[in-house]
Amino acid sequence: MIARYTRPEMGRIWSDENKYRCWLRVEVAASEALARAGMVPLEAAAAIRERSNFTVARIQEIEAEVRHDVIAFTTAVAEHIGPESRWLHYGLTSTDVVDTAQALQLKEASTIIRAGIVRLGEVLRARAEEFRHTPMIGRTHGIHAEPTTFGLKLLVWFAEMQRNLKRFDAAAEDLRIGKLSGAVGTFGHLKPEHEAAICAELGLKPAPVATQVIQRDRHAAYVGTLAVLASTLDKIATELRHLQRTEVREAEEFFSEKQKGSSAMPHKKNPITGEQISGLARVIRSNSQTALENVALWHERDISHSSAERVILPDSTILADYLLEKTANLMEKLLVYPKRMLKNLESTGGLIFSGQLLLDLAEAGMLREDAYRLVQGHAMRSWKEDLIFRDEVARDPAITKLLSKEKLAHAFDYTRQLANVDAIFDRVLSEA
Repeated sequence: MIARYTRPEMGRIWSDENKYRCWLRVEVAASEALARAGMVPLEAAAAIRERSNFTVARIQEIEAEVRHDVIAFTTAVAEHIGPESRWLHYGLTSTDVVDTAQALQLKEASTIIRAGIVRLGEVLRARAEEFRHTPMIGRTHGIHAEPTTFGLKLLVWFAEMQRNLKRFDAAAEDLRIGKLSGAVGTFGHLKPEHEAAICAELGLKPAPVATQVIQRDRHAAYVGTLAVLASTLDKIATELRHLQRTEVREAEEFFSEKQKGSSAMPHKKNPITGEQISGLARVIRSNSQTALENVALWHERDISHSSAERVILPDSTILADYLLEKTANLMEKLLVYPKRMLKNLESTGGLIFSGQLLLDLAEAGMLREDAYRLVQGHAMRSWKEDLIFRDEVARDPAITKLLSKEKLAHAFDYTRQLANVDAIFDRVLSEA
């Protein structure tokens, strides 16, 4: 991933230096576990632990000749160990090291992503509480529907992020797994108990069964979970982009004094953060397709997944981290305009209360079909002729003979439809 979208700590995880350090952790853990089992001399394991080292430049130099990254790595490390290096990589195949080390990198990355999910959830919860009772118009199909509150809109996002957290924890745990069972997963040179000991040393669980590789359904589920997470962030960004439109202007991204919105139009304040979130979410979603394609490999292994994973795993985790931080900052600094929300809610002259009026007329004795036809007639005429719906129905004797002035006013009271907001909040937050 390009530096523009890479936060330093996540970028460090996917650096060549850290990748090879993780490989070395696996090699050292393996030699020590095998030494305890009597398969590797204790002094050799000590030499591997104390003297093993490498430089990325040297590994790359060797790889240019041998065209094999793990052999280049073990050769570079062996140069630092000396004669005891003959016990390095003992009983292992390349993917034993690569897949297990990749699990260590994903574990590190997952810790950062989880913290980002939690942080965004906290921001959403706090702002949902802030605007719990701030009325605004709810929209379906982009058209004014019935009243809601801005707090409820944010509460929906908070609840979704709680589900994302559960999904992510499960997917991350499913990838906290190592594999050291040999070329086709049969433990041809080591034993299952050796694998268990090595994995325990690394904070991983052993794969119950494997081929030469850890099965890629686990990785597909992980990247797929990141894609769902990214889609939630896209959902938030898309909604805020709509709310920032000039005709709506109920909320907008923070815009600093020195910020510029357009090279040609000085008045412009564009939702650039939201647009960036939506754009980069597409990249993660597209990566999930590649992860799914990686599940089907030839026989006990081919390397068609390997090259793709060098791209999609770093890029997906880096972008998830970046987008979580961008979304949390966006929500934290979001400018909200309750007066504009109320103005928009009232802009149709009461049309949004047609459903409540229908129910009140039915309750008062009018057949529902007749009430619907009557209310819709006034609504369509008000739309077409730009009339005040509230005033039109108040002049209709068919309505006023059933509903008193007070009852009619009650039909147009938005607080009536928002009476259960606290109950919804209690239901969601009790599960958080």
